[in-house]
Amino acid sequence: MINSATVSTELGLSLVVPDHGPVPLVASLYYSGQDPYAIRMAFHVGTDEPVEWIFARDLLSGGLEGPAGEGDVQVWPDDEADSAVLNIALCSPFGQAHFEAPLAETSEFLKRTYEVISAGHESEFIDLDTELDALLWRA
Repeated sequence: MINSATVSTELGLSLVVPDHGPVPLVASLYYSGQDPYAIRMAFHVGTDEPVEWIFARDLLSGGLEGPAGEGDVQVWPDDEADSAVLNIALCSPFGQAHFEAPLAETSEFLKRTYEVISAGHESEFIDLDTELDALLWRA
């Protein structure tokens, strides 16, 4: 079964720069039923093409409640109980970045993704045979 529905939103983020203060920027979040486990986050940084990161929807969801992620992407809510900030840290061979995202808007985006494909039902929307054939064909 294939679900071609998509969800997207734009978020105003702050890039946390030590000894400088926050730098505002815009990122787009995308979710597609054709890739039901993944969230795509595209940063618009003044180049022709946005810088895109892909990570698990479960990781973003878990980060709303507490620290999530052990690798290149880590997400956690702010320590203050009444804070409206979600922290997102990204690490690559080219450097590291720490962003503050609006918690409510990120949560609303995730809620909309679960309306496309419910949590725990992602595997119902992947054709493993087709995916394996594609992988083997490229090998």
